[in-house]
Amino acid sequence: PVPSPGRDRRAVPDSGVRSSLRPLPLAEVPVRRSAATVYGLAAVDGRGRIADRVIMQALGWDSGTCLGMRPVHGVVVIHTEAGGVVRVTSQGHLRLPASLRHGCALEAGDRVLLAADLVEGSLTVHPPAALDVMVARHRAWMLRGDRA
Repeated sequence: PVPSPGRDRRAVPDSGVRSSLRPLPLAEVPVRRSAATVYGLAAVDGRGRIADRVIMQALGWDSGTCLGMRPVHGVVVIHTEAGGVVRVTSQGHLRLPASLRHGCALEAGDRVLLAADLVEGSLTVHPPAALDVMVARHRAWMLRGDRA
């Protein structure tokens, strides 16, 4: 019998029956994080806007912050840029220009992975197509049993 919470938790007497079961294997402990990265998820709205307050606060990007954006291998890299034409909206949204959305195959309703690099002070927006590639590569690596 298993004692219920709040009751006396003294040891239950041994039944005298030895189990032939082996202990379950322990899960591998993942490598501790060393990167100063904050992650978030956001949906792209019909105007190309994305929002995540935690990300914006971590980067220190307030309303009116000027930004530069560029596509890099299927993702969008965003950084502060004096005189940048894109600005953080008064509601804390980022608006991805149509040309970037089309170039990364982003559509309204798509959910994107946001990765804020706090050392570089940049934000990378990973569209679903880029996530598909990353997950497929990682899965193939895991199944081969490679070790880094």
